[in-house]
This record gives sequence, structure tokens and C-alpha cells, in this order.
Amino acid sequence: MIRKLKTFVTSLGFFDQAIAAPSMKAALEAWGADSNLFHQGAAKQTEDPDIVAATMAAPGVVLRRPVGSSGPFREHADLPTDIGDSRRPSRTAKVTKGRSPKSPTGAADPAAERKAALAFDKEEKRREREQAKAEASRQKERERRQHAIEKAQKALDQARRKHEDGAADIRAEIQKLEERLQEEEAKWEKERTRLEAVLRRARG
Repeated sequence: MIRKLKTFVTSLGFFDQAIAAPSMKAALEAWGADSNLFHQGAAKQTEDPDIVAATMAAPGVVLRRPVGSSGPFREHADLPTDIGDSRRPSRTAKVTKGRSPKSPTGAADPAAERKAALAFDKEEKRREREQAKAEASRQKERERRQHAIEKAQKALDQARRKHEDGAADIRAEIQKLEERLQEEEAKWEKERTRLEAVLRRARG
């Protein structure tokens, strides 16, 4: 079944964005939005013939223009030149203001609608492949990082065990030395007592 495409617009960051998609959900996914911009009043469907024509020429592709401008939507747009203009309307105001909706003239062209829907599906699948590729790359990076962590942890554990074994050997040697020292002190005390007694007898 052919999914009829609609044109949706929003403003994100430095750009107004537009896309031809079969549903609000599909538009939000294409925009990469993490919240429902439509419920927030920051996105809407438009019937502006210029915007509709631009998005229908590239279904499923996110088109942009500098925020606050009235130029055409393109796949690659320049940054706005009046970023610091405090008079620029807010994101929500920009989306809700716009032009007055105009109904497209003429009857719907089934062939054009089918072509646009097929183009959207193709673009959606391309975007899904890119997302899957990006996720696979992120997973590979996570696995590489995890391997590095495990390797570093293993080296740390081995070094700790080596240190603990060495320290235990040293403590054992210290214990032996302390025992020898105590024995030596006891021998000396006994010998000192004997010699002092001999010295006292010699002095008379």
C-alpha cells in the first residue's frame, strides 16, 4: 500500500528543517528528535506549495535553510548570517508563524505520489543502513574499548599479585631478621653480664 507523503517543518539549532514523510513519527525519526516536537508546538505539517514542492522532489531527505530566513530549502544549507540578531523569532514562534497554509492546486497525481512514496522508502532504507553502519561502528569501538579495559585490568591484577608476593617475601625475611636480632640481643646480654662480672672481680 502506497503511503501518502505529507510535508512537515520544524526549527532545530541554526536551521529550519522540512521533510516529506508519511507521518509525524517518520518525520521525527528523520530529524533525530528525542521528543515530540509536534506536541510541543515546535513542528507542524505545512501545505506551503514552495516547501511541498522542494520536499516532494527529495522525499525522506531532510532539507534545511538558515533559521529565520525565507529562502528555499536545500539538502545542504549555509549557516545563518544573523545568528546574533536578538530580534530573530524563537524556534516555536518561527514554526507556528510562517506563511498561511495554501492548498496545492490541481488534482493529486497518483503516479507522482507513488514515485514520491517509493523515493521516501528508498531514502528511509538508506538512512536505516547508515544508522546500522554507525551502530556497528559504535559497537566495534565499545568492544575495542572493553578489550583494552580488560587487558589493562589483567596487567594491573598481575602486577598487584607480583607486588603482594614480593612484599610477602620481604616481610618473611624481615621476620627472620627480627628473630635473629632478638637472638643476637639475648646472646649479647648474656655475654655482657658474664664479662661485667669478670671485670668486677678483676677490680677486686
